[in-house]
Amino acid sequence: MSRKPSDYREADEALARFREELKQRFPLPASTPAKRKRATGKTLGLVVLALAAGALWLDPAYQTQHIASQVGQRQALQLADGSQVLLDSDSELTISWHLRTRQVELQRGQALFQVASRVYRPFLVAAGGAGVRVVGTRFNVNRNGQDVQVTVAEGKVAVRGRASEAVTLLEPGQQLRVRDGVADQMTRVSADDVTAWKDNRLVFASTPLAEVIGTLQRYHRQPIRLIDPGMARLPVSGVFDSEHVERLLALLPAILPVSVATAADGAVLIKSRDTKK
Repeated sequence: MSRKPSDYREADEALARFREELKQRFPLPASTPAKRKRATGKTLGLVVLALAAGALWLDPAYQTQHIASQVGQRQALQLADGSQVLLDSDSELTISWHLRTRQVELQRGQALFQVASRVYRPFLVAAGGAGVRVVGTRFNVNRNGQDVQVTVAEGKVAVRGRASEAVTLLEPGQQLRVRDGVADQMTRVSADDVTAWKDNRLVFASTPLAEVIGTLQRYHRQPIRLIDPGMARLPVSGVFDSEHVERLLALLPAILPVSVATAADGAVLIKSRDTKK
């Protein structure tokens, strides 16, 4: 892909602005008093080009921002390049600006990204064992431990599980799940349903109970514990209000063969109706 002169000019300007910091991060080795040769203009030019190329290759970070949301809180971020990030409840990420890339690490939770197009500086997202690369698009990343779901609403993204070299290209309405660094088969979903959390709606379509509990925990301060692992795959369907998780918890015994109780420490216990106390 050809680059515009403005792309190189902006990269040069970035180098100039952060030249002193680059010198501190990547100091040159101490000079030796061996042979002292007069540097020619050509030699100096090669040295400058080598330093610039090395800095770009290393892609050092010159600014980092850490954001975390509390239970029941969302944070909307407007980035300097025009990109937007909406961080879901009980979520955490770190944004770092590099000379050649824009990078985000989603440590936990969920985020919706609206990425401004920058051909010379791609947007990279790391979440568990999944890596996402985009230029300009709108997509959702949902992380629960090492289980990561990437859903595209607009544009295209490239996703790679870190345990494999295979790259999957996702288009609008497609979702890829990455478990422990290994990508599963791509599926078609409703991007509007997946991103409905931004409007306080949780949409489940035959979603396994264990996954539902993982989602609900993001909006509930007390622990929610599934006592019987055999119940983990029970399907849950419906649309629920994320601001009233307790209503769904109270409704579970009416739609599934489970009972719901509250422990002395406030934890919510979900178990089979047949389980003895």
